[in-house]
Amino acid sequence: MIWCSGWRLAAAVSNAGGLGLLGAGSMTPEVLEEHIRKCKAATNKPFGVNVPLLYSRVSEQFDIIIREGVGIVFTSAGNPATWTPVLKEHGIRVVHVVANVRSAVKCEQAGVDAIVAEGFEAGGHNGREETTTFTLIPLVRRATALPLIAAGGIATGRGMLAAMSLGAEGVQIGSRFVASAESSAHPAFKQKIVEAGDGDTFLMLKKVVPVRLLRNPFSDQVKKTEESGASAEELRELLGKGRGKAGMFDGDTDEGELEIGQVAALISSIEPAGQIVRDIMDEFEQSLQELGTNK
Repeated sequence: MIWCSGWRLAAAVSNAGGLGLLGAGSMTPEVLEEHIRKCKAATNKPFGVNVPLLYSRVSEQFDIIIREGVGIVFTSAGNPATWTPVLKEHGIRVVHVVANVRSAVKCEQAGVDAIVAEGFEAGGHNGREETTTFTLIPLVRRATALPLIAAGGIATGRGMLAAMSLGAEGVQIGSRFVASAESSAHPAFKQKIVEAGDGDTFLMLKKVVPVRLLRNPFSDQVKKTEESGASAEELRELLGKGRGKAGMFDGDTDEGELEIGQVAALISSIEPAGQIVRDIMDEFEQSLQELGTNK
């Protein structure tokens, strides 16, 4: 959710009964501090911050999170043992994102409070294993007793119910909220999501950092370069710097990175975040009743 989840979206989701998350991966420490304070002013409900641990200024971000009294942190893209003890010393609940069973077991050893198991259907940075969400959830459920949150390819109440039937206690939803009124994504990017069909996203750049991209001239170029046998260094040179911001935040839908999940094919409108939460929960309850009726 980098470039897409600022204080407006996080507050709207929390106000609707979900747990809104600030996407700190695209924020400097100073910007993160601003968004935390604005989010606190916009909601009296709990919210959290997602922090990719590979970020070079992550220690500064955690200093701000601790100082501002944020109660929940989702960590990703790194070793949970590095920061979990520090955060828990300050009374912060820690949730870590994993893409395989091995990482889930490490999370339990590190003392995290919950796990997000994210299948490769998800948008943005991804696991190299290409394990689908509905395969990953029961595998992780079998390997750990920690509270389990499913992610990747979930955008509806029916998807939520399916994930919970496999052992998840909850779901984390990203792509559906990128196409929300409060998302900080550029309107041109949101429109591309609405227009996307099945088969329009691809997992790419596995030699560098695996990422799922929406098809556009840039991703076509990446695909062609990868198929030619390019090295990791050649791919890094093609990627350059700032493509994520250019595509998702600035709206360059030709040459920017457009990170989104496979579930984009199910998204057909841009709605207020609160309405999205309500629609998901209504469909979840209706689907649950239908299953009971059909027994």
